[in-house]
Amino acid sequence: MTAQTPKDTPLGKVRHLFTAPNLAHIATLMPDGRPTTVPVWVGVEDERLAVLTIPDSIKDRNVRRDPRVALSLAAADNPYLMASVRGRVARRVDGPEAWTIIDRIARAYTGAPYPERDNRIVLLIDVEVAWSASF
Repeated sequence: MTAQTPKDTPLGKVRHLFTAPNLAHIATLMPDGRPTTVPVWVGVEDERLAVLTIPDSIKDRNVRRDPRVALSLAAADNPYLMASVRGRVARRVDGPEAWTIIDRIARAYTGAPYPERDNRIVLLIDVEVAWSASF
């Protein structure tokens, strides 16, 4: 569930941008150390960011090997307002618990539950560093 995050925590500084339906990009590290990025839907679960993915995708394999990630986004209604975070994947969630989170994220973006009912997991990310800016 999405509890309020204190403003003095890293996530608290940018929570408002990650709870709105803004498309984010997540960076993970390939086995040779090169970064790779993909667009993702993102939500907030308690004190962590939540991202859905396909089990055993490149993103999933990368974070199982090295949990460090970075995410950035620009606000959909103001592309000059942005946020960036760095952190670590703390937990992979599957099964019914994952579908509760996935549907909550999907409703924020589309107004409806996620249309597929299999082959998805959630990555829960501990935010270590966060900032936002408006240009």
